Amino acid sequence: MRNKVTVVGSGNVGATGAHWIAAKELADVVLIDILDGVPQGKSLDLLEAMPIEKKDSHVLGTNDYADTANSDIVVITAGVPRKPGMSRDDLLNTNHKIMSDVVSKVVKHSPHCILIIVSNPLDAMAQAAYKLSGFPRERVIGMAGVLDSSRFRTFIADELKVSVENVTAFVLGGHGDTMVPLARYSTVAGIPITELMDAATIERLVQRTRDGGAEIVKYLKTGSAYYAPSAAFTEMVEAILKDKKKILPCAAYLNGEYGIKGLFVGVPCKLGAKGIEQILEIKLTSDEQAALQKSAGAVKELVAVIGV
Repeated sequence: MRNKVTVVGSGNVGATGAHWIAAKELADVVLIDILDGVPQGKSLDLLEAMPIEKKDSHVLGTNDYADTANSDIVVITAGVPRKPGMSRDDLLNTNHKIMSDVVSKVVKHSPHCILIIVSNPLDAMAQAAYKLSGFPRERVIGMAGVLDSSRFRTFIADELKVSVENVTAFVLGGHGDTMVPLARYSTVAGIPITELMDAATIERLVQRTRDGGAEIVKYLKTGSAYYAPSAAFTEMVEAILKDKKKILPCAAYLNGEYGIKGLFVGVPCKLGAKGIEQILEIKLTSDEQAALQKSAGAVKELVAVIGV
């Protein structure tokens, strides 16, 4: 029996993610949205590309959650996108209402699925989905660190003129202005970037990583990033479906790890068939720990607003 992945939201992030998943032949894909015709049209278009790609992935567009039944993974991208000048906080109440509606329907039809949350504000929406679903924490995962780390890796590779394949990077904390890119744990062919760049250059790249989403919004004017975010959640989907035991930075519900309890915060996680199979605790300097606590504090403020 083939794997089944539902992507909720047929906007740029959701539809592009459906494209990545189908093109990699990871699963059959259901693309669902409240908009009539949009998921159907995009899915049919994508399905008709499969013979060219020589992939047997099936893609279905729908407005009916019954079609999503028994999904292995449900990726939630639904929500109002961020516009220029709009903070993630501005999105909070509207997207919380959308999340409440979506999660209740997903749980009804796929009670054993793993949830990957992409909607913004990411950490607060993951927390909302966790509380609304009643799922164990291993099965509710926020996509943030994979995207933020990829941005950091992009900027490091470009700065040093090396292959992106040689670059690893870790970004912890909340998805937004308070994220914590860790230069000490970011390497080029195993060499810490602190040995290859001066502190001012690293700080410039760190700040560009923090501003990564806003930089793209500024260019697009009427939209936000979607290629990298959708590729990021596809990497998580692949790690779970293939039981790869892959260590990726994800937003996870912490129960005391890193001195944080009861909040979704970005940390290194081992992803496998059960979802989050391990949260790795790495040693942080006092400055890094303080930055992570500050980031957790920003998440705490958001979840307090929506009461989760």
